[in-house]
Amino acid sequence: MLTTTRFLATLSLTFALTACGGGEGGAVNPGTPGGNPTAPHGGTGGSTSPVTTPPVATPGVTKSAKRGIAYDLASKADFIALAPGVSWWYNWASRPSASAPDDAATTYAMDFMPMLWNDNFDSAAVESWLLAHPKVKYVLLLNEPNLTDQANLTPAAAAAAWPRYEAIAARTGVKLVGPTITWGTMPGYADPVVWLDAFYTAYRAANANRDPRIDYLAFHWYDYGLGGQLDRLAKYGKPFWVTEFANWHGGTDGAQIDTVEKQKRQMQEMVAICEQRTDVFRYAWFTGRWRDDVHYTSLLAADGELTELGKYYLNLPF
Repeated sequence: MLTTTRFLATLSLTFALTACGGGEGGAVNPGTPGGNPTAPHGGTGGSTSPVTTPPVATPGVTKSAKRGIAYDLASKADFIALAPGVSWWYNWASRPSASAPDDAATTYAMDFMPMLWNDNFDSAAVESWLLAHPKVKYVLLLNEPNLTDQANLTPAAAAAAWPRYEAIAARTGVKLVGPTITWGTMPGYADPVVWLDAFYTAYRAANANRDPRIDYLAFHWYDYGLGGQLDRLAKYGKPFWVTEFANWHGGTDGAQIDTVEKQKRQMQEMVAICEQRTDVFRYAWFTGRWRDDVHYTSLLAADGELTELGKYYLNLPF
């Protein structure tokens, strides 16, 4: 992902986000580093928050099934480091890294979630892999289609591709997680709600007024106000996977995230939202390891070593 493109997008979206009534701002980060949210701090963006349930410890359960990481894990040492508090990962690809241990699920209790990043994929190959890995129950779909440097699909193009995803689900039994929406850079469709409304309309028009099969919606967010953003998407009636999140609020408004301690406070708040909301099924922090970590967001330092933030993430309540 291009940092410059993402940065320009955040500048243009600052005003759009405020105007749309969401109450929050800032663009979001793609599967690779980029961007610097600069939109207004605060706000919940709505009054339709679902009833939340405080985390209750379950005897014998040592980590949250919801908690994951958005990162291309490959090192056995990294799996060992993350395993005590992370239950799943994805890498924006349809298969895990060839270097990742084959026994991640059994040895480390960490499940891999494949992604079909856009509409360019080999259905037969995807189905063959899924059928050979029957423990894989979910497939993530369409990474940020309303970002022009990500999946970059108009609502109509995504609607045209959707029956191919549905066919894979029908033949393999997986559940469909997506589209993976966010605030974007596509002209006319920066607002994820605008994009999704148009997607539903296009799909219904092409499929005898039938709704698309969507088992879960996925969402990315890199600023304050995660709860309000999810509230805006609640109208679709789908549970959520928050598959990229952190707080990258920038600027000089006093709310910028410019220390590890500030990121830890935001992590605590955002994880609590995800754990307590009954409509959030899974969530994944971005990211694992980032060399130029200007946002204080990495969970991993050297191979097999957790950062201060990584230790904090693994030990947050659930």
